[in-house]
Amino acid sequence: MWLRRAVLRWLAPAAAVLPIWLLVGWIISDAGGWALLWVLLIAIPTVAIGELVLLFLIRARGTVRHSGAVSWLDVAGIAAWHVLTIAVGFFPEAWFIPLLIGAIVVYIAVLWSSLWQLFQEARPSAVFRRYTAAAEAGSRGEQAGVVVIEERREEGR
Repeated sequence: MWLRRAVLRWLAPAAAVLPIWLLVGWIISDAGGWALLWVLLIAIPTVAIGELVLLFLIRARGTVRHSGAVSWLDVAGIAAWHVLTIAVGFFPEAWFIPLLIGAIVVYIAVLWSSLWQLFQEARPSAVFRRYTAAAEAGSRGEQAGVVVIEERREEGR
């Protein structure tokens, strides 16, 4: 549980730390001018906006707000995406394109997973559907396996 809570707390600072890491990684690796242009115009805004989108999607879920922790699926996906983003920041010549493609694919998977979990939590539960179906059937005069007991008061008592 502590790891899931730590990942939730890490999401907000990660929106600033990971883009800064890409710039620091460019400085450390001495990747060249075109790489700097890519970092400044594409990588930093994309990673920052992508991280904020994930943060808002994850925080929108009721279970996350209630428990203060992300799901294990979120932990795995976010960890993989952050590791790949950090690896891209080293600008390895032979592995740059595969790492970048891997980071993009993992981000899309985490985004889809977050949307799926949000929609799963947002739909009415089976209990809610069962009781509303019984109430609707009762209002139409159908038998839905619900027993209705009516009380009558006798006058004078």
